[in-house]
Amino acid sequence: MPPEGLQTLLYIFNAITRLEYWPVPLKHSKIIMIPKPGKIPTDVTSYRPISLLPVISKNLEKLLLKRIYNDTYFQEWITLHQFGFRKAHSTIQQCHRLTDIINKALDDQQYCSAVFLDASQAFYKVWHQGLLLKIKQILPPAYFNLLIKSYLQNRYFVTTYNNETSPPFPMLSGVPQRSILGPLLYTIYTADISQSDKTILSTFADDTAITTTHSDPTLASANLQDHLRTIENWTRMWRLKINETKSSHLTFTLRRGHCPPLYINQTVVPQAETVKYLGLHFDKRLTWKDHVKTKRKQLDLKTREIYWLIGKHSPLSLENKLLIYKAVLKPVWTYGLELWGCASKSIIAVIQRYQSKLLRSITNAPWYVSNHTLHSDLHIPASTRFPGNGQLPITRPWGLTQTLSWNH
Repeated sequence: MPPEGLQTLLYIFNAITRLEYWPVPLKHSKIIMIPKPGKIPTDVTSYRPISLLPVISKNLEKLLLKRIYNDTYFQEWITLHQFGFRKAHSTIQQCHRLTDIINKALDDQQYCSAVFLDASQAFYKVWHQGLLLKIKQILPPAYFNLLIKSYLQNRYFVTTYNNETSPPFPMLSGVPQRSILGPLLYTIYTADISQSDKTILSTFADDTAITTTHSDPTLASANLQDHLRTIENWTRMWRLKINETKSSHLTFTLRRGHCPPLYINQTVVPQAETVKYLGLHFDKRLTWKDHVKTKRKQLDLKTREIYWLIGKHSPLSLENKLLIYKAVLKPVWTYGLELWGCASKSIIAVIQRYQSKLLRSITNAPWYVSNHTLHSDLHIPASTRFPGNGQLPITRPWGLTQTLSWNH
């Protein structure tokens, strides 16, 4: 924008914060329906709604959010178990926290009973009156309580599909999707979730895991069940809902047997042998076998999609092929490597065989070129021992610095 436009926008933002009134045109959202692949087109659940909000509104939200995050008062009331929407906190760090608890239980030959809760449409079910009450109790008046109240009220949305647009409908609950303040408001709304001294709560946005450790499996489930009862009362009070059938109960132990079943709203939580949490697949012995197996399948699917670009018949240069591999395929299996990288050699070898096979296809290397030479010339580290060639260092430099000799 030109300087005159930025100055006008500044006047508008100052007037909004001074009057503590969010203009109605800045609260209209446009919902775009994206069909899910392989789903029935006549079913409403077969579409993924994407909300488009006014850019001016999101700019003002970003300014307000920055002011709140930079205040020390905000850091005091935020809960330590919540790793979502916080600076210097990531999904891997939360998974690391959970993995550490499980490993200690396995080392001590104890039972670690864990329940992974599935919140049903958590962001869409936020009760506005309850949220405003918590904002008033948590944030001082200097944090624009009336402005946030105006931000939540009288919001409307329209749904667009192809060339058709629905009439506007009021948004009676939930935080605005894809908004800047939405994650902060959800964090405030769930900051007072019930906790227990006998369990450990781990949350990332609406992904919740509760763990407890004991040498007696019955007492471990009893401690976890007591915590679940308090969470039932909390969700009932604040009009949230837990999907009991999609939640999972998993017992991490090296001993035989399982912890007794758990109940949520008088419904048995399904017991599982493995569970997916924040992109990682945890099994009861923490071998990471299921995680590597799942990632291997994802790599096959993605490789088939872009094989026309990186295959041996592609006219793309070798440097660009390697760039595509490192940017598209490599992040699939390197996610969480600092946790599952300690798995057994046979499990790590599954990923290494995929990488060796793909690099051979990318370079169109002949059969007599060893995998050791292939990785060495491409400056890509390997994690397993090649027969007769020794161990490649894991800290090799990245990027292609020399051309493969067999391509000349």
